Amino acid sequence: MKVESSGAAWDPMVLARELQTIAEQSQRLMLNYLARQPDDGHVGLNDPGALGGAFLDLLTKMMTDPAAVASAQIDLFNDSMTVWRHAAERMLLIKSDDPPPPRDKRFAHPDWSENAVFSFIRESYLVASKSLLTTVRGIKDLDPKTARKVDFYTRQFVDAMSPSNFLATNPEVLATTVESGGQNLLHGLEHVLADLEEGHGRLQISMTGKDAFQFGETIAATPGKVVFQNDLLQLLQYSPSTETVRKRPLFIIMPWINKFYVLDLQPKNSFIKWAVDQGHTVFVPSWANPDENLAQTTFEDYMTHGLIAAFDAIEAATGEHELNAIGYCLGGTMLAATMAYLAAKGDNRVVSATNFVTLIDFTEVGDMAVFIDDEQISSVEKRMAEHGYLEASDMAMSFNMLRSNDLIWSFVVNNYLLGKEPAPFDLLYWNADATRMPAVMHSFYMRNMYQKNLLKEPGGITLAGTPIDLRLIKTPVFMLSCREDHLAPWKSTYAATHIYGGPVTFVLAASGHLAGVISPPGSKYGHWTNDKLPPTPDEWFATATAQKGSWWPLWDKWVTQYAGGWVPARTPGEGKLPAIEDAPGSYVRVRAV
Repeated sequence: MKVESSGAAWDPMVLARELQTIAEQSQRLMLNYLARQPDDGHVGLNDPGALGGAFLDLLTKMMTDPAAVASAQIDLFNDSMTVWRHAAERMLLIKSDDPPPPRDKRFAHPDWSENAVFSFIRESYLVASKSLLTTVRGIKDLDPKTARKVDFYTRQFVDAMSPSNFLATNPEVLATTVESGGQNLLHGLEHVLADLEEGHGRLQISMTGKDAFQFGETIAATPGKVVFQNDLLQLLQYSPSTETVRKRPLFIIMPWINKFYVLDLQPKNSFIKWAVDQGHTVFVPSWANPDENLAQTTFEDYMTHGLIAAFDAIEAATGEHELNAIGYCLGGTMLAATMAYLAAKGDNRVVSATNFVTLIDFTEVGDMAVFIDDEQISSVEKRMAEHGYLEASDMAMSFNMLRSNDLIWSFVVNNYLLGKEPAPFDLLYWNADATRMPAVMHSFYMRNMYQKNLLKEPGGITLAGTPIDLRLIKTPVFMLSCREDHLAPWKSTYAATHIYGGPVTFVLAASGHLAGVISPPGSKYGHWTNDKLPPTPDEWFATATAQKGSWWPLWDKWVTQYAGGWVPARTPGEGKLPAIEDAPGSYVRVRAV
């Protein structure tokens, strides 16, 4: 239902009707929520029931360390006095000499600074949240894993309690409510109902419209064909845009945690299109979105039935046994494991490897660590056993929690309080197009990589009967990491420079896990280079050289060494593998619901 503006926002009769409508919508919302709400109570990968012990430990330590709590309270009192002083100066029209607070997108509306009341609310919140976090972080002798978990969930609470997230304390929302006669709240309720319906009882916040983009037209539109498929993947071969192409094909291995087209959003920022335009014959796997039929699929299956099957298909399509490969995130982790497996077999078909934001050593994984203790993984495994897979919404919510202000609360304000439609944004469209994880594979990955960190250990894991030893990899490797990456912290990815057995080139891009990679020529983001690989990432950065612009041309210059010269362009379907359907294929269209 859409409620049209009456033109007389605060006419008593109009207001009464609108309030009645709000009440009716709210009742529907609550009934809908209660009828559909699952009873497991988890949020993403997190089981709130497993957090009690962590906070009990915190409370115990606080009781034995009252000095830290007292110190935080004194700081809170002093900071509160500063807030009151600022409020008094505003009322007396006295200009403050204090520097302005750091920029915060939540408080961008002018009233947060110009209106004395809302300025006081903002400053009070910032002071209180700082005090709370300082208190938690100041408690000594907490186990590091417990400390990280407590800190993470305290930040979630602090972010949730921001005054920008509430109608009564957000000046922009209040002004919009007055101007529209409450239409924004009605539209917001409609959005809540729609998101609740979409999430089957869980609030699945819309980041962009489901129909904002069309596959093959406005997103994932680089021309190509599906030339091979099995139950795990469709293999896409892209059509050439040059008369001649590099002799060795380029295989870009995307993680099956997400859809492949993050590297083919739109022509202006598509790495796939750009690589094709540089003369590469590009192949990409579009992974199946698993259901209960793939519940027993293993990590090993993704190697043998996924990557190695694709290697063989690429050879059939091009006649070339050797290739260059790129692995993005988990795709890079799998590429490393596969190359070690092939090296043990004497198979050196991958002549160069590129890792995009790839973890090999999982010693330090940032905030992802809060989801991987034994209690949390056991809880996830129990839930996966019910259907044979990890729900896509669980993985998506967990990733969103790592940047909750940007990926959760900003949309709560925009969609529900301001009542606006989410803007069409290609990256957010992709982010919302989540995938499931097969239960057996995901359990293996979480326990053996994240929890036990066995991949870096020679023979730590065995795949297809072969112990995996990354030191056997003599292939040249180009490593691209991102300075602000919250999923694969760059200082952790750097560890692989001293694990691989061959020559390594390490490049650090500005920005994060996605924006740092999707950085086409002309991008505002720069990068750092260093010909040396000292023992620690801090030493590497201290002697690195800052470079302006995209790292893409630097990578292309590097991989050209291993491209094998030039041959006439290859048209998908004209080799031994006939075209099955147009790119981006049908697997990518399967949505997890």
